[in-house]
Amino acid sequence: MPTPRFGRLLTAMATPMDSSGAIDYAQAKRLARALVASGSEGLVISGTTGEAPTLTQEEKLRLFAAVKDEVGGQAAVIAGTGNYSTAETVEFTREAERLGVDGALVITPYYNKPSQAGLLAHFTRIAESTALPLILYNVPSRTALNMTADTQIALSRLPNIVGTKDASGMLDQIARIIEESEHGFSVWSGDDEATLPILAIGGWGVISVASHLVGLQIRTMIERFVAGDTAEAARIHRRLLPLVKALFITTSPVPLKHALNHMGFAVGATRLPLVGPEPAEAQVIERELARQTIDLALSV
Repeated sequence: MPTPRFGRLLTAMATPMDSSGAIDYAQAKRLARALVASGSEGLVISGTTGEAPTLTQEEKLRLFAAVKDEVGGQAAVIAGTGNYSTAETVEFTREAERLGVDGALVITPYYNKPSQAGLLAHFTRIAESTALPLILYNVPSRTALNMTADTQIALSRLPNIVGTKDASGMLDQIARIIEESEHGFSVWSGDDEATLPILAIGGWGVISVASHLVGLQIRTMIERFVAGDTAEAARIHRRLLPLVKALFITTSPVPLKHALNHMGFAVGATRLPLVGPEPAEAQVIERELARQTIDLALSV
């Protein structure tokens, strides 16, 4: 049976950079503290939002260790360890495990476009190589490949595959996964816009980008929904939706980093090939920030 079940609100943490483009590990620790203080029950390190494709393995391992050292007693630290190579993912997940992280997020292999049988073999091999709890990550818009409900349901039978971050936008597929997966297998929304609809069909929570800025409000939305106050949950969802839209006005995490910098929490620029937002995009982001109540503690 899948175990453990991580918290309902996990944040896909941005990776702070200094003025030279190097990772600012001290600022990463500060951001981790701020996110936990503003409602995050766990942090996913070096995922899409963390600019994983442009980080070296050495940088990622140092980042995992820094965040675990800073907030490991307060929140789950989940390492983004997946890529397009099964062998590399196995070795990297083992290295993360040796550092003491609490789990790993493993993305569907991109570029290779394996069959569903290949996906099943890929994730099975990884799961058998580690004792870490694993969260699958299905994001077809990034990988050009959907991991089907049948594949995810089959993988839910493996004892240390504990859930999935699903950003497919396919509510019918997500509903089947929730209905037919092993008891205790968690489904987190991989898209802030879809969090409430996924909760409504039985999902567990969200691995969020917007929680950098409005984590307490997202956590309240989830708690109100779980408590049966769906009207209040829907009100919070509607209020936050324009901010979510602004945070995805161009390729993520470009808008998020602009927002954090604009609010006074320095995270630096994105690494190439990502560049900052266009002036019109920046105006939309800044205008929305001015409309919203921001939860992130700037003084931690």
